[in-house]
Amino acid sequence: MSTTTPMMAQYLDIKAQYQDALLFYRMGDFYELFFDDAVHASAALNIALTKRGKHDGAEIPMCGVPYHASETYLQALIKHGFRVAVAEQLETPTEAKKRGAKSVVKRDVVRLVTPGTLTEDALLDARQHNYLASFGRVRDKSALAWVDISTGQMWVMPCELESLSHEIAQLTPSELILSQSTEEEVAVALEGLSISLSPLTASSFDSASAKTRLTNAFNVATTDAFGEFSPVEMSALGALISYLEITQKGKLPLLQPPKKQHRSSVVQIDPSTRRNLEVLSGMNGQKDGSLLSCLDATQTASGARLLSERLSAPSCDLHAIQALLDTVSVFHGNETLRDSVRSNLAAVSDIGRSLSRLSLDRGGPRDMGAIRNSLKQAEHLFTILSEHDFPDFFTDELNALTGHSALTQHLDAALADEMPLLARDGGFIRDGFDEELDAYRKLRDDGRSVIAGLQADYAKICDVNALKIKHNNVLGYFIETTALHAEKMLSAPLSETFIHRQTTANAVRFTTVDLSELETKILNAGGSALGLENRHYTALKDLILESYAALTATAQAFSEIDVCSAFAHQAIQNNWCKPKVDDTKAFDIKSGRHPVVEHALTKNGKGGFIANDCVLSKDNVASDIWLLTGPNMAGKSTFLRQNAIITLMAQAGSFVPASSAHIGIVSQLFSRVGASDDLAQGRSTFMVEMVETAAILNQADERALVILDEIGRGTATYDGLSIAWATLEHLHDVNKCRGLFATHYHEMTGLADQLSGVENATVTVKEWEGEIIFLHEVRKGAADRSYGVQVGQLAGLPKAVVHRAREVLERLEKGEREGGVKPTQLVEDLPLFSAKPAPVVEHKTRPSAVQERLEDVFPDDMTAKEALDLIYELKRLADV
Repeated sequence: MSTTTPMMAQYLDIKAQYQDALLFYRMGDFYELFFDDAVHASAALNIALTKRGKHDGAEIPMCGVPYHASETYLQALIKHGFRVAVAEQLETPTEAKKRGAKSVVKRDVVRLVTPGTLTEDALLDARQHNYLASFGRVRDKSALAWVDISTGQMWVMPCELESLSHEIAQLTPSELILSQSTEEEVAVALEGLSISLSPLTASSFDSASAKTRLTNAFNVATTDAFGEFSPVEMSALGALISYLEITQKGKLPLLQPPKKQHRSSVVQIDPSTRRNLEVLSGMNGQKDGSLLSCLDATQTASGARLLSERLSAPSCDLHAIQALLDTVSVFHGNETLRDSVRSNLAAVSDIGRSLSRLSLDRGGPRDMGAIRNSLKQAEHLFTILSEHDFPDFFTDELNALTGHSALTQHLDAALADEMPLLARDGGFIRDGFDEELDAYRKLRDDGRSVIAGLQADYAKICDVNALKIKHNNVLGYFIETTALHAEKMLSAPLSETFIHRQTTANAVRFTTVDLSELETKILNAGGSALGLENRHYTALKDLILESYAALTATAQAFSEIDVCSAFAHQAIQNNWCKPKVDDTKAFDIKSGRHPVVEHALTKNGKGGFIANDCVLSKDNVASDIWLLTGPNMAGKSTFLRQNAIITLMAQAGSFVPASSAHIGIVSQLFSRVGASDDLAQGRSTFMVEMVETAAILNQADERALVILDEIGRGTATYDGLSIAWATLEHLHDVNKCRGLFATHYHEMTGLADQLSGVENATVTVKEWEGEIIFLHEVRKGAADRSYGVQVGQLAGLPKAVVHRAREVLERLEKGEREGGVKPTQLVEDLPLFSAKPAPVVEHKTRPSAVQERLEDVFPDDMTAKEALDLIYELKRLADV
């Protein structure tokens, strides 16, 4: 009968406390996993699964990962959806043996690794926030709080369950904390969104306890200085703190005071619109092809995160938008300033994340070096920027760059130029900073030269040139000389200094008090140097964290400067203009372009982008809604999207791809473009379209911008036309918003005569010899046909299908002209379909002079000289 070993008993006891996580159990230089944890981890990590002993008669599965490479494996496990409890050795084996020869080394979990609590660079995307969110409910009120523990930033806002999916789509947190009592309904509300849900007991959301948690976390007597928070907001914030205490085992990261956000302060963009506009990611889920990838010219990781934040939630604060645009203008108008600032920013490190790691004891000397180097750049940037006139908004950012001279000087004096990754590696304290440390290093690195110097001193004292200091494993360091010279050393006064150790056949050996002490110092020099460096590391870390608030402000200033200068850089590179943003309902875009499409065309060498105007409500005279008609492939969807994107960019503080732009604040941005189904929820393409359209009609206010493409196309013609018709009327009469409505239902163009705020526009094409050429130009007016058959031909439909389609179309159009005959009545009159190729229509044209000349040419009979002469002749004929 098998028995449980003390080590395995310890493992099982720890594992029992973390049933929902994989347990990384530290054993020497490895983290070991056992039982089902090993089976799951070996499959996820593609590592060998072995066995270790037996438990209850069955062999114990086991796998392990090296301690020094654990971050790579943790990252893979988190991506696979696992949580990991990390159990460390809390004492050395030697210390354990003092409690008994068979005592097991004490171990316990020091950290619970979850998607929302990552801080290490290897586990994070440097250019993206990693949010941990919390959804709380108190009676009939709900709130959402979120924190990025890698930077310490924390926010909270009221948020009802109906709006939760919108906010989660905007924030894209990697993990959401929720009460067990709301788990089911929240899971339903967030269905389809990729996020890890972590339920907690109701006690974690208790609003009364939350206030105590917050005051303890920020070491304050009251939270009044942070602002007024409702009970439900306190509940959500308190749950965040509670979860951090659980996962970090009581060691909280340094956090910034929570900020309250209001939905009205940013543009509301639902998940469908984000997907359609490809704001942060393309349709493939990757950054490539997104608006973010097109705009991101930031030089710092923190700047990239702020840019992502701005694009995800553009501002509705007119003063803030105008201040941002004015700041971008200063950089835009001064190339020397712009280039100098961006060059300095390239040398700035991620201060925020370095501070977080240091506060959690997961940092290292490189984090300190990064802070030191960044503070030097801050002083350079302040000098450069202070010579120019910026908006008042920018004053706080400029001031945050200064005031660190004492800390910078101390760090520069203490820290070496090149920094090791880990403190235990040593070598990060600069030579000359600490005399004692320098002495230890000299002994450690130059022990032989120190011994040689002492040997020279002793030879001089004794006047014995043959005196040598040697070393062996028995005596250690000793002084050796011949028997003849030894007599001098054994007599007074030298006998008081030199102590006899050993006499051999050929020599006499001595030691001294100084030599014994030096030997001890040399043997311990490495450890002593490392210990002293570690004490300096702790002192420097504490000194840095004392300036946490000021350093956080500096990090934020770097981000703001980076985003504004990057916007200016992109505006210069791409010929963008400064938009006029005000509180009217104006929407006047001149020569607007789609930045992502234009970038792709330029990159692929496919020519320039055709710019178009869009005037929806200039001086409240022109139309509020454009009804856009025209064929597929002509660029309707691109036109719709580009105007929404221009709006988004303007309210994010960026210049826009247009020759001019005047935009009244947009409060909501809705987009229903493209076709997709949702098979997981049993929704057809048409059902998805209707659900999204319903959401728009139920939510859009007068300041919304709505773009709709092909509403009603997923059902029968008359059904679809009826729905599209009614939708347009509702947007005009009830929502009263600005919008672009693209359709193939040409019958709707008559609504422009019935609805004062609707005007027809069309994307033009040119017909030539039965084919169409897309001009991609938008002009006033309506299209009278969709050119669907021609587009099908361009797509490569078989000729027989194209011919048959034309035949059917002609009969249907003739029936409509001759009294509205139904399509079903024409079926009997149509000839049966034939798969034979359609007849080729030959266009009789007079042969050119070049063609006539080539009729008499026989290449095989020509010499090289004759062929060359023919080329020149053909060139002359072609130029005629």
